[in-house]
Amino acid sequence: MAKIALVQDAPAWLDRAATLARCAGFAARAAGEGAKLVVFPESFVSGYPDWIWRLRPGPDAKIVSDLHQRLIDSAVDLSRGDLDPLREAARASGIAIVCGLNELHPKTRGSLYNTVVTIGADGTLLNSHRKLVPTNPERMVWAQGDGAGLSVVETPAGRTAALICWENYMPLARAALYAQGVDLYLAPTWDHGEGWLASMQHIAREARCWVAAPAYCIQGRDMPSWLPGREQIYSDPEEWVHPGDSVVVDPMGKIAAGPLRRERGILYADCDLERVQQARRTLDVAGHYSRPDVFSLQIRRFDGK
Repeated sequence: MAKIALVQDAPAWLDRAATLARCAGFAARAAGEGAKLVVFPESFVSGYPDWIWRLRPGPDAKIVSDLHQRLIDSAVDLSRGDLDPLREAARASGIAIVCGLNELHPKTRGSLYNTVVTIGADGTLLNSHRKLVPTNPERMVWAQGDGAGLSVVETPAGRTAALICWENYMPLARAALYAQGVDLYLAPTWDHGEGWLASMQHIAREARCWVAAPAYCIQGRDMPSWLPGREQIYSDPEEWVHPGDSVVVDPMGKIAAGPLRRERGILYADCDLERVQQARRTLDVAGHYSRPDVFSLQIRRFDGK
């Protein structure tokens, strides 16, 4: 049995140091409640660029440019140690951490990736995965990722892997994780609502594993006053920019915790890994319910660095 924790809150917008400090606080809090792993939403360090869905690239070009510069300034360069505070937080609290972040290209420093990292309880960086296909206007912010991080890694909460938001609608990306025997499938996201929750239940039934999807919880008032274009983009302080819907689903597709909606906090769930094996007795899509004589999957793991 492994307790996991899903953080549903807002980052310190476009402030890397403050957001990492906030993450460390959540990690310590979750560890104090007995959690073995804590998961943060998509691009949590230091915020999802929601303005791309609200601004026009032509008429609003100046605001878009100013916001993008702030995003670059607050992004994480894995090669220069920007992630060290999060790794230290994992060591200090003895808890594994999975966190979405905006990653700065280590050489050109002009491209960004939507990345999720997995850090062991000893502070070791176990995996780093870049979102394969940014969705719709996200393509004006993030470059395409690669297959290098399509990996399942051992954590105190079991064999763990993550896909980001709408990557979870890519059947072959899911299959790549299923083939590696994932026990705890993570889906950090910006999505929410009934359709998303139904997808999480489907994936749990398909993979016969635990599925956990952490989400944001944000109102207009949470956006800082200095944010370029704030009055135009987030004029209503009561608006739910993102209502949450963090959820944990068991290996048979039943919701085990959540969805947490319009409420900040940490969603906890106890994940019994034996239930994964029990569920796969009837359906193991990468084992006895597969047909390798008919189907095959090839993964090209070029890391683009």
